[in-house]
Amino acid sequence: MAVGTVLTTTPATSAKTPRPSRGRGGMTKKRSIDWLLLALVIVGALAVIAPFYLVLVNSFKSPIDYATSGPLALPESLDFSGIVKFWERVNFPEKVWNSIFISGVVAVLAVLISMLNAFAIGIGRVKGRSWIVLLFLLANLLPQEALLYPLYYMFKEVGLYDNVWSVIIVFTVIQAAFGTYLLSSVYGTFPKEILEAASLDGAGRWQILWRVVFPISRPTLSVLLIFFFIWTWNEFLIPLTFLASNANQTVPVAISVLQGDRLMDVTTTSASALLGIIPTLIFFLIFQRTLTRGITSGAVK
Repeated sequence: MAVGTVLTTTPATSAKTPRPSRGRGGMTKKRSIDWLLLALVIVGALAVIAPFYLVLVNSFKSPIDYATSGPLALPESLDFSGIVKFWERVNFPEKVWNSIFISGVVAVLAVLISMLNAFAIGIGRVKGRSWIVLLFLLANLLPQEALLYPLYYMFKEVGLYDNVWSVIIVFTVIQAAFGTYLLSSVYGTFPKEILEAASLDGAGRWQILWRVVFPISRPTLSVLLIFFFIWTWNEFLIPLTFLASNANQTVPVAISVLQGDRLMDVTTTSASALLGIIPTLIFFLIFQRTLTRGITSGAVK
């Protein structure tokens, strides 16, 4: 008699690793830090937005509306008399063109000189390059007030006083000093393999600069170009000193000169500040994507 054996299989229970329990205290601490950072960001945003709000609101008020409602209230009706008064009083299109011309020429020349200097120092490996970079750093630390008297007499002697090119020369040197200091450290870490490969292909120094170094460092140069333009646009002391005539003045100088005018009121002053902000805001919005790409280009290899 054969005895049949029946094999029964029982499903194996899969062993599950228990998940580590998260402590509530850590989550509460993390949430508290997040709320604190959010509150600080909101306070900072309000501190930045408040002056723009005051300028925008008071630019479209009449003097009577400002006197009755105060600086924080919205205008009862839009009044463009302050904008028209400032526009006609200072010949605003002329001042905008002066600022655009000076800032644009300074930005282009400063970036070009910075790239050439940094190429010689960072890639060319000139002797004593550490001391040269230190010299450029010290040049950035000099206050503008220390440069006024010697530059004033120098431009008087060469006939460039009350000429836009005097301001262009000064700011080109100042901005190029900072650009050289920044780009020298960037070009100092440039991959040697790329330079050696270009040399083996028969490329000279100029070809290496314009066909290898310049395309790779273009995002950084774009950021410098935008910063140099905005920094030069906002400069006040040197243009005020060297541009005496009304036809050569820039936008910041034109706004400040009218502060003591007896015909000026708060609404016209706010309108002048608003008109002075609009060109730089438009420039920033146009080149915002270029600025973002240039800043984040070094984060991803």
